[in-house]
Amino acid sequence: MGIEEHRKIYVLDTNVLIHDPNALQRFDEHDVVLPIIVLEEMDKVKRGQDELARNVRDASRQLDQLSADTEDLAQGCPLPGGGRLFFQVNEADLKTLPTGMMQASADNQIIAVTKALQNENPDRHVILVSKDINLRIKARALDLVSEDYRSDRVVDDLDVLSVGYQALSESEWTAMGDGMQVTEGGLGHSYSVRWPETKEIPALNSFVILPGGKEQALRCMKVEEGRRVFLHEPYSYRSERHAVWSVVARNLEQNMAMNLLMDPNLDLVSIMGLAGSGKTLLALACGLQQTLEAGIYERILVTRATVPMGGQDIGFLPGTEKEKLEPWMGAITDNLSLLLGDDARDLSSALGQHRIEIAALSYSRGRTFTNTWLIVDEAQNLTPHQMKTLITRMGEGSKMIILGNNGQIDTPYLTAHTNGMTLAIERFTNWPFSGHVVLENSERSRLAAYATQVL
Repeated sequence: MGIEEHRKIYVLDTNVLIHDPNALQRFDEHDVVLPIIVLEEMDKVKRGQDELARNVRDASRQLDQLSADTEDLAQGCPLPGGGRLFFQVNEADLKTLPTGMMQASADNQIIAVTKALQNENPDRHVILVSKDINLRIKARALDLVSEDYRSDRVVDDLDVLSVGYQALSESEWTAMGDGMQVTEGGLGHSYSVRWPETKEIPALNSFVILPGGKEQALRCMKVEEGRRVFLHEPYSYRSERHAVWSVVARNLEQNMAMNLLMDPNLDLVSIMGLAGSGKTLLALACGLQQTLEAGIYERILVTRATVPMGGQDIGFLPGTEKEKLEPWMGAITDNLSLLLGDDARDLSSALGQHRIEIAALSYSRGRTFTNTWLIVDEAQNLTPHQMKTLITRMGEGSKMIILGNNGQIDTPYLTAHTNGMTLAIERFTNWPFSGHVVLENSERSRLAAYATQVL
């Protein structure tokens, strides 16, 4: 078998380049075919200020550079990984498709190109790559190989993503007693232990749940050579006496989250949880406490990822920016009403009185948020690029709170493996100034709690 037979042929759908403008750099030594209909589809969405339009323009610039640097396009444009890019300009014969697919839709033309390449190259693997599930299914029904675009995955296995805590068995905790050093302090006990070789060392600012029925946890503050781990007793927010803006932690996970939220030394805290687990309520309560009472931050800024970065959807609603955002901010305003009570009857004046701002993600580009408690709700709907844009806007004296649920992704072509929240959790694990925790219990009501189990 020759070298060419080893090289696979990947046919790209339009949505691959729209989703990742750098996709052409991800196919190593293999050949990439771009049907000409893909360029026409890209041309339809290149105008605008949203992320899709920006991605298309970025991909177009790369294609322009590749084609300009190639003397003979018929021989293919060299790609960084050693492969070549070919433009499929010959019209594919739609007659090779079933009668029901004879219409010249873009998807069917891409399938026809893939089928023609398969017939022309029987000794090579021809693979159609698309983010469109239905297109992949149609291709497989026609005996074509189709795959999702996987190079955008932050993690391949969600099980390796941190949940923010790990439990110790009775035997493991007992074994750590040998050589344990205990220090008493005004803010609780500190423990220095040698971590067992058979157990993964906890991430910084994650928690270790102790055995027994008392629901006790210790926070990992430092890790030294020789598997020496320093643990500290977290503060308890589980009594009315220690309530934060009248909010009490209802379970161990919420107490862990509140310890991270109330720690002014952390710059970024991510909280993932089911509907009704208290993510938004805890973030707002701790923000009000540290802004209005402690004076650590000058304002609370709340935004929500369901508002597109480009802002088209918001533009069709009447009124000012705040009025346009109100339909998207129901979860925020509901929790503010609970926290502010009578003060929230007139929400507009309450926001100003309590130094709370609601903003669209559309206007984050170019801004710098200083001395700000920034809450990003529904962060699972952010792309990695959008998440990077937001995090890099954070100035001195600010704290970013990322809230979301990977089970409720609404943005097309995003998954739990590829969204911006997963990226932030994975990349900031073990950074000394960040923390993460997953809330697994619903505390909204017994009805909501039961619904999360059975529905």
